[in-house]
This record gives sequence, structure tokens and C-alpha cells, in this order.
Amino acid sequence: MNDKTKIKILVVEDDPDMMEQMKVYLESESYEVVAASTQKEAEPIIRPGAFSAAVLDLMMENPDSGFVLSHKIKKMDPKIPVVIVTSVTKETGFYFDKAHDPKAWIKADAIIHKELRFEQLKAELRRLLGAGGGHE
Repeated sequence: MNDKTKIKILVVEDDPDMMEQMKVYLESESYEVVAASTQKEAEPIIRPGAFSAAVLDLMMENPDSGFVLSHKIKKMDPKIPVVIVTSVTKETGFYFDKAHDPKAWIKADAIIHKELRFEQLKAELRRLLGAGGGHE
């Protein structure tokens, strides 16, 4: 990704350590990070042209904050890739799986279960943004 303009990724994560790790990693991969730590803080950022992809924690101030933000992003622009990162499985045993979502109520393009491996996040972003790293 040697573009003149960096691809902006919205990252919404309420754990300050995880946010810092994701920010450092994504910036090292030549992405520009637009950061928010809560659903409430992220909602005003969700506007056309503000970012090219989103990485959202699922459980923040509400257990479904990531899903709510994902719905808002997809309503604004269905082409923007959304990755939800969650520790729900570890904490509750409940497993979200896009492949087995018959009613398509999960408005995200990928779900990554914590413990997050940054290589996995990198691979999903590259897959979702396409070979050129961005979307048209």
C-alpha cells in the first residue's frame, strides 16, 4: 500500500490497551486510524467519506454496541467493509458465525474472535478492501 493517501480505518474499542495495540499495528501497515472508544463517541464519525473500513469491538457500553454501529455504517454505505472483533465467545460461550446467519442480521463482513491475532485482522482488511487496498 504505497498510495499517496492512506486508507482510513475507523477503530472503535473500549479497552485502551487493545486500542493502542490495534492503532500501532494498523499504522505500521500504512493505514490511518480514526479512533473512538465508545459507541456514543463513534456515532458522529459515521458519515460519508470519514473512513474506508471499520474495525469494531462488539461489547462496549452496551452488549450489542458493535452490531449497532455496524448497522449504521452499512445503512450509510453498504460497500464499507466492517470487521467485528469480539470476546463474547470467551466470556459467554456464545459463538457468532457469519456463515451460519440465515436471517443475515449480522451486518458485518467478518467477525474475529479474541484473542485477536493482528495477522488475521490484516488478512481480513486486505481481503475486504481488495487488492488495491481500497474500495471504489
